[in-house]
Amino acid sequence: MFGELAISAPAGLKTRQFILRPLLGSDAELDYEAVMESREFLRKWEQSTWPEDDFTVAANREDLLRHERQHANGDAFTYTVMNLDETECLGCVYVLPPDAKMFTGAQVTASGAGQWSDCDATVFFWVRKSRLPEQLDRVLLDSLLAWLDEEWSFNAPVIVTNEQFEQQVVMIESTDLSRRFELRIPPAAGKYLAYASQAVAAVPSIGSVELG
Repeated sequence: MFGELAISAPAGLKTRQFILRPLLGSDAELDYEAVMESREFLRKWEQSTWPEDDFTVAANREDLLRHERQHANGDAFTYTVMNLDETECLGCVYVLPPDAKMFTGAQVTASGAGQWSDCDATVFFWVRKSRLPEQLDRVLLDSLLAWLDEEWSFNAPVIVTNEQFEQQVVMIESTDLSRRFELRIPPAAGKYLAYASQAVAAVPSIGSVELG
């Protein structure tokens, strides 16, 4: 979908606390450290066994190279979150089209007005476990919302998480964002929750819809 819309991805973002830039295969070691430190909640967020306890840097590099290719092709956009001198990976941000493969077969229930087809981007993110006590996840979310509004051409992006990643759900729901959709994606046990700052469409909800 992004290719059809000719979406141009920004180069990144720099704040007083972090740098957001496209993820590269060469980030494998730093990214791996953040992933393995955070593996318990990432399995809930990912709804899978990833990352496994025996996950390796080499396997992570392959994942990152795949993301790098998708970013270059405009299929999906993945950004690493780094500290200012880029010696520590703080997390990751993923910008996917709403018709991405992971959503195939999803049962979508709208909360109030709007339909899933009106969304033009889904945004996932995580912050490494050791930085959660300082609420870096909230800082990142606030920065992402402004960045999406100011630097991207999307009209109706949604922030997505999984209900089993309870800490992130609580954090998102402490903001002005409202839950717009719930998605059941087999075989995931937990529902995915999508949030937006305003209704993605001014049309009545039509209840549950299954995506093709």
